Amino acid sequence: MERKISTPSLLLFIILVGFPQISETIYTPSLPDIASQLQTSGNAIQLTLSIYFLGFAFGVFCWGRLSDSIGRRRAMLWGILVYGLGSLGCYLSDSIEWLLLSRFIQAFGASTGSVVTQTILRESIEGAKRHAVFAQISAALAFSPAIGPLIGGWVDQSLGFHAVFLTLVVMSVAIYLYTFTSLPETRVASPVSIRTASVAKRLLSDRRVWSFAFLIGATNGILFSYYAEAPFIFIDFFGMTPGMFGFLGIFVALSSVLGAMLSKRLLGRLPAEKIILIGSLVTTLGAICLTGFTLIGMSPSVLSFAVMVVSIFILLLGIGIAIPNCLSLALVNYSDVLGTAGAILGLSYYVVVSLITSGMSYLHNGSLVTMPLYFLLLAIVMVLVSGKLKANVTVKG
Repeated sequence: MERKISTPSLLLFIILVGFPQISETIYTPSLPDIASQLQTSGNAIQLTLSIYFLGFAFGVFCWGRLSDSIGRRRAMLWGILVYGLGSLGCYLSDSIEWLLLSRFIQAFGASTGSVVTQTILRESIEGAKRHAVFAQISAALAFSPAIGPLIGGWVDQSLGFHAVFLTLVVMSVAIYLYTFTSLPETRVASPVSIRTASVAKRLLSDRRVWSFAFLIGATNGILFSYYAEAPFIFIDFFGMTPGMFGFLGIFVALSSVLGAMLSKRLLGRLPAEKIILIGSLVTTLGAICLTGFTLIGMSPSVLSFAVMVVSIFILLLGIGIAIPNCLSLALVNYSDVLGTAGAILGLSYYVVVSLITSGMSYLHNGSLVTMPLYFLLLAIVMVLVSGKLKANVTVKG
């Protein structure tokens, strides 16, 4: 008789998918301070975000593959351990080179929280319920990037940026202990030999999968490019303190929460593919508003601040609508090789995220219009890609 799959709690799902995002953004209020302390440029310090996603890309591939051979639970625990070592390295960093290396290691370990958790969710929950759970998790996770700057801003103001990374070391220990005591093994089948090349070949011939890989990468790329550039806009241009900037993240995160809630409501009325297109269009609208207002000219005034925040709210609302459905639909035809397929998919879309955030780092020049124009270009491509998605795909094997 086949063993029944144990389903982890929703809280554990949220923590395991959320801690990598908190780790990505917790130090963003400190970016100007870190650049000054390490005597490096804003462009170079923004690379610490890009290198994070590069490490993440390689990590999701490795941990996804390992989860098929050693099990979901063991892969998760080993990944969290590596994440903790990388966080310790960040805390001890005294140069930009050491910080970049530590961020890569940190991200490599943290990626297990993304790829293995998604694999667990896909194999333990099916159909419409899976769509709904992805939407619930997305709504909760919208606060993950916002919680990071909120914590990091006040820790930085009180104790300095090194203490921000020490916070992540403590968090890694707590997450490891909670996972060790609460995460069941959800892989039912015995370990099997899965040829990565054959799965990759199958994915490469599937345009639908690569459309989702781009859309997931683009939405996350826009989100984290915002967190890379926003401190230089709101702290340097508008004169906010790191702590105030952290609170701003809560308001901005509400847009993603509302988007995920709207996505869940629309699921009963529209195909998920259509909802993704709607999300892409809303993101484009926000990018158009943001670009238009910055081209007209903005000053460090209350009105300019309000206009920018509302435009960003609209832009991220669209991302909140689109991304749960992209994640839920991406691998519906690959239930027989979820771990390996998830690893390859994750590698693909996190490379896209890394490239997009690297582009933001390269383009960073102190101008308010650079980020909006960059986002508008990405949003237009998202609309073109999502407009070609077709519903009612037949599920294979």
